[in-house]
Order: sequence, then C-alpha cells, then structure tokens
Amino acid sequence: MEKFQKLTGIAAPMPLVNIDTDMIIPKVFLKSIQRTGFGKNLFDEMRYNRDGSEVADFVLNKPQYRNAEILVAGDNFGCGSSREHAPRAIADFGIKCVVSTSFADIFFNNCFKNGILPIVLPQEQVDLLMADAEKGENARMTVDLEAQEITTSDGVVIAFDVDAFKKTCLLEGLDDIGKTLQKEASILSYEGKMAQERPWV
Repeated sequence: MEKFQKLTGIAAPMPLVNIDTDMIIPKVFLKSIQRTGFGKNLFDEMRYNRDGSEVADFVLNKPQYRNAEILVAGDNFGCGSSREHAPRAIADFGIKCVVSTSFADIFFNNCFKNGILPIVLPQEQVDLLMADAEKGENARMTVDLEAQEITTSDGVVIAFDVDAFKKTCLLEGLDDIGKTLQKEASILSYEGKMAQERPWV
C-alpha cells in the first residue's frame, strides 16, 4: 500500500447524500478479488449511459475533474453493503481522500485499509470545501495528514481529526498484511519452535 503523507490535487464536488456502495461500484462488477481494475467502473451507473457512452454532466466525466484525487461528498457516504470493492474502486480511479460530514462505519474503516483517507468535518466546513472544489482544476487543495490540515486554494486552513493508529498506518503505508509482516521475524521464530516441539502438527 502506498504511503499517504501530503497530497495536493484536484477536488471533485459530489454533494449527493446517501451515496451507497452499490452506487460506488455496482454488484455486477464484484467478480474479482484483486485490488485493481475497478476504477473504470467507479460510479458506473452514474458515469455511463446504457450504450456505454459517458454521461457528459457527471462530475468525474468533466475534463476539469477527470484527474481528481480528492472527493468532497454529501452526508452518509459509503452506506449500504459492506463490500470492500467500493474503496478499491475509488483508489483505483486515483482518489486518495474523501471528505464528508459522515461515513458508514464499515466503509470508513475499509478506506484506511486501501490507502484512502476519509475525513469527517462539520457541514459548514464541507460546504466551504465543496464551493472551493466547484472552481475546477485550477483550485487545488492540499491535505496534510501529518499536520491534520486541509488547505483550500484560497489558503484557508481546516483542521481535522483522525485516529492515531489509523493515521500511523496511512503514513507508513501499512494495511493489515503489512502490519502483520512487521512481526515476520517473531512469527518465523515461533513457527520454527513449534515445528521442533510438535512435529506432528
């Protein structure tokens, strides 16, 4: 997993509320256990017409937001089923940070495991970021995880909270497997000891 430390990028405004995981990645695309390959189907039913052509007025299809790395979203983002493919699709598209007033718990935790920083802020601050994002590709925001601050294109600084353990995992680029592998020497030592003491196991 890539480290998340400081990100300066385009923010896409998506003020819709209750965006669920089936909207993020429809169930028809849940046929792989890989971490990659889902980005092309992110928000599939909103991004594409039935003939496969793009919906011109969908935010991520607009030229100024095609390379967005930050998503400013409406309330209750990531509700619905607990599919981990949802944050994988977001990450595969290239979005590394999602800001909202609230997230569904399972989606929120799955974001950290997939290298995405979900930030919860009060409505008035999300509104400010939404307005900044609506300026387009020239209005770049900076998200500094170490300092726990978002800086708008106009230089307004907004502080945010993040769990200390989850913050460390993102800063160091550690998912569950990576955290386990930090103890690899101890695990191998234990397994070797058990092989000698209990060879029949």
